[in-house]
Amino acid sequence: MYQRYLADPASVDPAWHDFFADYRPNAGQAGPDGGGAGDSTVTGAGGSAATAEQPAPARPAKADATPARSGTPTPEATATTRPKPDGRASAGAKPSASPKTTTAAKTTAATPKSADASKAAETTKTAETPKAGATTKGTGAPKGTGTSKAAAAPDGAAAAGPQTTPLRGVAARIVQNMDASLAVPTATSVRAIPAKLLVDNRIVINNHLARGRGGKVSFTHLIGWALIKALAEHPEMNNSFAEVDGRPALVRPEHVNLGIAIDLAKPDGSRTLVVPSIKAGEQMDFRQFWQAYEDIVRRARRNELTMEDYGGTTISLTNPGGIGTVHSQPRLMVGQGTIIGVGAMEYPAPYQGMSEETLAELAVSKIITLTSTYDHRIIQGAQSGEFLKTIHELVLGGHGFYDQIFTSLRIPYEPVRWMRDVAVSSEGQINKTARVIEIVHAYRVRGHLMADT
Repeated sequence: MYQRYLADPASVDPAWHDFFADYRPNAGQAGPDGGGAGDSTVTGAGGSAATAEQPAPARPAKADATPARSGTPTPEATATTRPKPDGRASAGAKPSASPKTTTAAKTTAATPKSADASKAAETTKTAETPKAGATTKGTGAPKGTGTSKAAAAPDGAAAAGPQTTPLRGVAARIVQNMDASLAVPTATSVRAIPAKLLVDNRIVINNHLARGRGGKVSFTHLIGWALIKALAEHPEMNNSFAEVDGRPALVRPEHVNLGIAIDLAKPDGSRTLVVPSIKAGEQMDFRQFWQAYEDIVRRARRNELTMEDYGGTTISLTNPGGIGTVHSQPRLMVGQGTIIGVGAMEYPAPYQGMSEETLAELAVSKIITLTSTYDHRIIQGAQSGEFLKTIHELVLGGHGFYDQIFTSLRIPYEPVRWMRDVAVSSEGQINKTARVIEIVHAYRVRGHLMADT
């Protein structure tokens, strides 16, 4: 189509005229005579053939090259290298199909009257590419653009490159902390915990709060409180590593300062992670811990945190399960001994396609996956595993966990207890129905006894 455009622009659809106006085909294709890159023939304004050369290693001329019978190239060569409307010769035109035509054009550009045609051709090929606008020796015609010009980017096309934005403020500080965390040798323990009791007791708590002072308790509140209570039995998980006078040392903090990882979304779509801490969590009851947690999150959303909120963190809690992450292995910061990761609360993958009725019949519970990433220089795997085991027991109501929460929030009910399901065979179905009727009757006439007066 481009060759037809050069011969007669009217023969090509007008929609292609703007495209072909500045089109430069790839030069350097081997011609039928075996010519290498840079051997493209162009026709100047005077009708003489000129050669666009590229620097190439010298090579002997072909012995069978025959001089042209006339000083004018064949019509076919002229048609394929017709000058552009702006007066410049077209570079990198498609080589002609006839070896004789190409050989003739090269011989014409190399002064055929000379007896030493082979030497002239060799000199021409080893010469450097002249700048645009230079004339070819022996022809007087303006030299066309060569391969280098054809490979250049089109006029007005700016090269799109990667954009670099310096990190400042909190983002730069995160980079420093992450780089420093690479020096901490860590290991990770993983434990899956049934979430059924956590879900049911949270429903009771939030229903009571909705009828009174308001507010909501999240799963992270409950797990964070279980973490603090578990540290009472495993204080070694709150320790950290340090070097004193060049020697390794164990640091035992005075309080439990629980760091809370908070993901902040900015209006431009970027996200920032901040980790302020709740100070002296072991001295609080659940109600005080809940209020301190909400205050930290509220001030983080308003960008009102101070350096005091970030300092002194001894152990951290991160909850990627809020966005569906099942299992994470977070980075442990320098100056801390442990970071706990909370996974998503989901049914195990093999059961997620079952109906609610089947799940209830099979007593399949949602689970939470907890990870404990610890500094292996001061904490061993057995200590981390026992720590997660204690959290597991607390979440299932052990050690009076929910009783303490209900007392601190002044909820006048007994918490839901963890019990194993009772399997009933087909022979006991009638007996089961009678027991259900008894339970309904007892609830109707003695339901007020659920209240703890």
